[in-house]
Amino acid sequence: MLVFPNAKLNLGLYVTEQRPDGFRNLESAFVPLPWTDALEVLPATDNALTLTGIPIPGEVSTNLCWRAYELLQADFNLPPVQMHLHKVVPIGAGLGGGSADAAFALRAMNTLFDLKLSTAQLQQYARRLGSDCAFFIENKPVFAYEKGDIFELLALDLTGVACKVVYPNLHISTGEAYSRVVPRKPRHDLRASLAQPMETWRETVSNDFEEALTPHYPLLAEIKHALYAAGAVYASLSGSGSAVYGLFPGLEMPPTLGVRHDYLVWDGLL
Repeated sequence: MLVFPNAKLNLGLYVTEQRPDGFRNLESAFVPLPWTDALEVLPATDNALTLTGIPIPGEVSTNLCWRAYELLQADFNLPPVQMHLHKVVPIGAGLGGGSADAAFALRAMNTLFDLKLSTAQLQQYARRLGSDCAFFIENKPVFAYEKGDIFELLALDLTGVACKVVYPNLHISTGEAYSRVVPRKPRHDLRASLAQPMETWRETVSNDFEEALTPHYPLLAEIKHALYAAGAVYASLSGSGSAVYGLFPGLEMPPTLGVRHDYLVWDGLL
Protein backbone atom coordinates (compact mmCIF):
# COMPACT_ATOMS: atom_id res chain seq x y z
CA MET A 1 0.00 0.00 0.00
CA LEU A 2 1.45 3.34 -1.09
CA VAL A 3 0.55 6.58 0.69
CA PHE A 4 1.88 10.13 0.50
CA PRO A 5 2.22 11.80 3.92
CA ASN A 6 1.81 15.55 3.52
CA ALA A 7 3.26 18.39 5.57
CA LYS A 8 1.34 21.09 7.42
CA LEU A 9 1.53 24.84 7.96
CA ASN A 10 0.88 26.72 11.18
CA LEU A 11 -1.27 29.82 10.87
CA GLY A 12 -0.30 31.58 14.07
CA LEU A 13 1.29 29.83 17.02
CA TYR A 14 1.05 31.02 20.60
CA VAL A 15 2.86 29.28 23.46
CA THR A 16 0.50 30.03 26.32
CA GLU A 17 1.69 28.27 29.49
CA GLN A 18 3.98 25.69 31.05
CA ARG A 19 2.31 22.39 31.95
CA PRO A 20 3.02 20.32 35.08
CA ASP A 21 4.04 17.38 32.83
CA GLY A 22 6.87 19.37 31.28
CA PHE A 23 5.09 20.13 28.01
CA ARG A 24 3.69 23.52 27.10
CA ASN A 25 0.20 24.49 26.09
CA LEU A 26 -0.22 26.25 22.79
CA GLU A 27 -2.77 27.60 20.36
CA SER A 28 -2.37 27.33 16.61
CA ALA A 29 -4.22 26.64 13.39
CA PHE A 30 -2.98 23.69 11.34
CA VAL A 31 -3.64 23.42 7.61
CA PRO A 32 -2.48 20.67 5.24
CA LEU A 33 0.40 21.47 2.90
CA PRO A 34 0.68 19.24 -0.22
CA TRP A 35 4.47 18.78 0.09
CA THR A 36 4.73 15.02 0.55
CA ASP A 37 6.92 12.09 1.42
CA ALA A 38 6.16 8.62 0.04
CA LEU A 39 5.53 5.63 2.29
CA GLU A 40 4.93 2.04 1.16
CA VAL A 41 3.65 -0.57 3.63
CA LEU A 42 3.37 -4.22 2.57
CA PRO A 43 2.87 -7.57 4.33
CA ALA A 44 6.18 -9.43 4.50
CA THR A 45 7.87 -12.50 5.90
CA ASP A 46 10.32 -10.42 7.95
CA ASN A 47 10.03 -6.94 9.44
CA ALA A 48 12.03 -4.26 7.69
CA LEU A 49 12.06 -0.48 7.30
CA THR A 50 14.17 1.09 4.59
CA LEU A 51 14.79 4.81 4.23
CA THR A 52 15.74 6.84 1.17
CA GLY A 53 15.74 10.51 0.23
CA ILE A 54 16.73 13.06 2.87
CA PRO A 55 18.91 11.35 5.51
CA ILE A 56 17.00 10.75 8.75
CA PRO A 57 19.10 10.88 11.94
CA GLY A 58 18.83 8.17 14.58
CA GLU A 59 18.38 4.43 14.53
CA VAL A 60 15.72 2.85 12.30
CA SER A 61 14.21 1.28 15.41
CA THR A 62 13.35 4.75 16.74
CA ASN A 63 11.74 5.97 13.52
CA LEU A 64 8.15 7.12 14.10
CA CYS A 65 6.84 4.87 11.32
CA TRP A 66 8.35 1.86 13.05
CA ARG A 67 7.02 2.97 16.43
CA ALA A 68 3.56 3.25 14.82
CA TYR A 69 3.83 -0.36 13.69
CA GLU A 70 4.92 -1.48 17.16
CA LEU A 71 1.94 0.24 18.80
CA LEU A 72 -0.53 -1.58 16.56
CA GLN A 73 1.38 -4.85 16.60
CA ALA A 74 1.22 -4.96 20.39
CA ASP A 75 -2.57 -4.67 20.38
CA PHE A 76 -3.46 -6.60 17.22
CA ASN A 77 -0.62 -9.11 16.78
CA LEU A 78 0.08 -7.83 13.27
CA PRO A 79 2.14 -9.94 10.87
CA PRO A 80 5.56 -8.66 9.77
CA VAL A 81 5.64 -5.69 7.40
CA GLN A 82 8.04 -4.20 4.91
CA MET A 83 7.99 -0.40 5.04
CA HIS A 84 9.84 1.92 2.72
CA LEU A 85 9.92 5.65 3.47
CA HIS A 86 11.19 8.07 0.85
CA LYS A 87 11.84 11.32 2.73
CA VAL A 88 11.25 14.59 0.87
CA VAL A 89 9.82 17.05 3.42
CA PRO A 90 12.78 18.63 5.23
CA ILE A 91 13.51 17.72 8.85
CA GLY A 92 13.56 20.41 11.55
CA ALA A 93 11.51 22.73 9.38
CA GLY A 94 8.36 23.10 11.49
CA LEU A 95 6.30 21.36 8.83
CA GLY A 96 5.37 18.22 10.78
CA GLY A 97 6.86 15.81 8.25
CA GLY A 98 7.86 13.11 10.73
CA SER A 99 4.50 13.32 12.48
CA ALA A 100 2.74 12.93 9.14
CA ASP A 101 4.80 9.82 8.32
CA ALA A 102 3.75 8.22 11.61
CA ALA A 103 0.07 9.09 11.20
CA PHE A 104 -0.03 7.84 7.62
CA ALA A 105 1.66 4.62 8.73
CA LEU A 106 -1.16 4.11 11.25
CA ARG A 107 -3.77 4.86 8.60
CA ALA A 108 -2.14 2.53 6.06
CA MET A 109 -1.94 -0.40 8.48
CA ASN A 110 -5.52 0.19 9.60
CA THR A 111 -6.59 -0.27 6.00
CA LEU A 112 -4.10 -2.97 5.05
CA PHE A 113 -5.02 -5.24 7.94
CA ASP A 114 -8.68 -4.22 8.15
CA LEU A 115 -8.39 -3.22 11.81
CA LYS A 116 -11.56 -1.11 11.62
CA LEU A 117 -10.15 1.54 13.94
CA SER A 118 -12.25 4.68 14.07
CA THR A 119 -10.86 8.17 13.51
CA ALA A 120 -10.91 8.80 17.26
CA GLN A 121 -9.06 5.54 17.96
CA LEU A 122 -6.41 6.31 15.35
CA GLN A 123 -5.98 9.76 16.86
CA GLN A 124 -5.40 8.22 20.28
CA TYR A 125 -2.64 6.01 18.89
CA ALA A 126 -1.17 9.01 17.07
CA ARG A 127 -1.08 11.12 20.25
CA ARG A 128 1.19 8.48 21.79
CA LEU A 129 3.71 9.15 19.02
CA GLY A 130 3.81 12.95 19.08
CA SER A 131 1.78 16.04 19.86
CA ASP A 132 0.83 16.94 16.29
CA CYS A 133 0.65 13.39 14.86
CA ALA A 134 -3.09 13.21 15.49
CA PHE A 135 -3.74 16.14 13.15
CA PHE A 136 -2.80 14.03 10.13
CA ILE A 137 -5.46 11.40 10.81
CA GLU A 138 -8.28 13.65 9.56
CA ASN A 139 -5.90 16.04 7.78
CA LYS A 140 -8.31 18.99 7.76
CA PRO A 141 -7.87 22.60 8.93
CA VAL A 142 -8.15 22.72 12.72
CA PHE A 143 -7.69 24.99 15.68
CA ALA A 144 -5.22 23.11 17.91
CA TYR A 145 -4.78 23.68 21.63
CA GLU A 146 -3.43 22.14 24.84
CA LYS A 147 -0.25 20.32 23.69
CA GLY A 148 -1.32 20.89 20.10
CA ASP A 149 -3.09 17.54 20.08
CA ILE A 150 -6.67 18.59 20.83
CA PHE A 151 -8.58 19.93 17.84
CA GLU A 152 -11.62 21.84 16.76
CA LEU A 153 -12.43 21.81 13.05
CA LEU A 154 -11.85 25.26 11.59
CA ALA A 155 -14.09 26.83 8.95
CA LEU A 156 -11.10 27.99 6.94
CA ASP A 157 -10.81 27.10 3.27
CA LEU A 158 -7.47 27.92 1.66
CA THR A 159 -8.02 25.56 -1.27
CA GLY A 160 -6.42 27.00 -4.37
CA VAL A 161 -4.39 29.65 -2.55
CA ALA A 162 -0.89 29.92 -4.01
CA CYS A 163 1.82 29.24 -1.44
CA LYS A 164 5.61 29.32 -1.39
CA VAL A 165 7.60 27.63 1.36
CA VAL A 166 11.31 28.32 1.81
CA TYR A 167 13.51 26.01 3.90
CA PRO A 168 16.92 27.67 4.41
CA ASN A 169 18.75 24.39 4.98
CA LEU A 170 18.75 25.11 8.70
CA HIS A 171 17.67 22.53 11.29
CA ILE A 172 16.19 24.10 14.42
CA SER A 173 15.53 21.48 17.06
CA THR A 174 12.25 21.58 18.95
CA GLY A 175 14.19 21.70 22.20
CA GLU A 176 16.15 24.76 21.17
CA ALA A 177 13.05 26.52 19.87
CA TYR A 178 11.07 25.99 23.07
CA SER A 179 14.02 27.02 25.23
CA ARG A 180 13.89 30.48 23.65
CA VAL A 181 10.14 31.07 24.13
CA VAL A 182 8.56 32.47 27.29
CA PRO A 183 4.90 31.36 27.60
CA ARG A 184 2.39 34.21 27.66
CA LYS A 185 -1.23 34.99 27.01
CA PRO A 186 -1.98 35.43 23.27
CA ARG A 187 -2.14 39.03 22.13
CA HIS A 188 -5.02 38.25 19.76
CA ASP A 189 -7.82 35.69 19.59
CA LEU A 190 -6.51 33.43 16.85
CA ARG A 191 -9.86 32.06 15.70
CA ALA A 192 -11.33 35.56 15.50
CA SER A 193 -8.28 36.82 13.62
CA LEU A 194 -8.39 34.04 11.04
CA ALA A 195 -12.08 34.74 10.44
CA GLN A 196 -11.10 38.17 9.11
CA PRO A 197 -9.80 38.82 5.55
CA MET A 198 -6.30 37.49 4.95
CA GLU A 199 -5.08 41.04 4.33
CA THR A 200 -5.48 41.70 8.07
CA TRP A 201 -3.52 38.66 9.27
CA ARG A 202 -0.18 40.44 8.97
CA GLU A 203 -1.14 42.58 11.97
CA THR A 204 -3.02 40.03 14.09
CA VAL A 205 -1.69 36.51 13.38
CA SER A 206 1.82 35.81 14.68
CA ASN A 207 4.13 32.98 15.70
CA ASP A 208 5.85 33.25 19.11
CA PHE A 209 8.76 31.17 17.83
CA GLU A 210 9.43 33.66 15.05
CA GLU A 211 9.92 36.49 17.53
CA ALA A 212 12.12 34.30 19.73
CA LEU A 213 14.29 32.77 16.97
CA THR A 214 14.79 35.63 14.51
CA PRO A 215 17.37 37.48 16.65
CA HIS A 216 19.51 34.31 16.59
CA TYR A 217 18.76 33.44 12.94
CA PRO A 218 18.37 36.74 11.01
CA LEU A 219 17.96 34.86 7.73
CA LEU A 220 14.40 34.00 8.84
CA ALA A 221 13.53 37.71 8.71
CA GLU A 222 15.31 38.05 5.36
CA ILE A 223 13.19 35.30 3.81
CA LYS A 224 9.98 36.74 5.26
CA HIS A 225 10.87 40.17 3.87
CA ALA A 226 11.56 38.64 0.45
CA LEU A 227 8.15 36.93 0.47
CA TYR A 228 6.37 40.18 1.29
CA ALA A 229 8.44 42.02 -1.33
CA ALA A 230 7.29 39.42 -3.87
CA GLY A 231 3.64 40.19 -3.07
CA ALA A 232 2.69 37.77 -0.32
CA VAL A 233 -0.46 38.81 1.51
CA TYR A 234 0.68 36.90 4.59
CA ALA A 235 4.04 35.38 5.51
CA SER A 236 5.24 33.58 8.63
CA LEU A 237 7.54 31.04 10.18
CA SER A 238 5.82 27.64 10.34
CA GLY A 239 5.79 25.78 13.63
CA SER A 240 9.06 26.06 15.52
CA GLY A 241 10.93 26.69 12.25
CA SER A 242 12.92 26.99 10.17
CA ALA A 243 10.65 26.98 7.09
CA VAL A 244 9.06 30.33 6.22
CA TYR A 245 6.03 30.52 3.94
CA GLY A 246 4.07 33.12 2.05
CA LEU A 247 0.47 33.07 0.82
CA PHE A 248 -0.43 34.65 -2.53
CA PRO A 249 -4.22 34.52 -3.00
CA GLY A 250 -5.45 35.27 -6.49
CA LEU A 251 -2.36 33.91 -8.26
CA GLU A 252 -2.18 30.65 -10.18
CA MET A 253 1.37 30.14 -8.89
CA PRO A 254 3.57 32.13 -6.51
CA PRO A 255 6.10 34.46 -8.15
CA THR A 256 9.77 33.60 -8.46
CA LEU A 257 11.72 34.43 -5.33
CA GLY A 258 15.38 35.32 -5.38
CA VAL A 259 16.86 33.16 -2.62
CA ARG A 260 20.14 31.32 -2.24
CA HIS A 261 20.57 28.28 -4.45
CA ASP A 262 21.07 25.98 -1.46
CA TYR A 263 17.64 26.81 -0.02
CA LEU A 264 14.89 24.25 -0.59
CA VAL A 265 11.73 25.77 -2.04
CA TRP A 266 8.28 24.31 -2.48
CA ASP A 267 5.54 26.20 -4.28
CA GLY A 268 2.10 25.34 -5.52
CA LEU A 269 -1.53 25.55 -4.53
CA LEU A 270 -2.93 24.58 -1.15
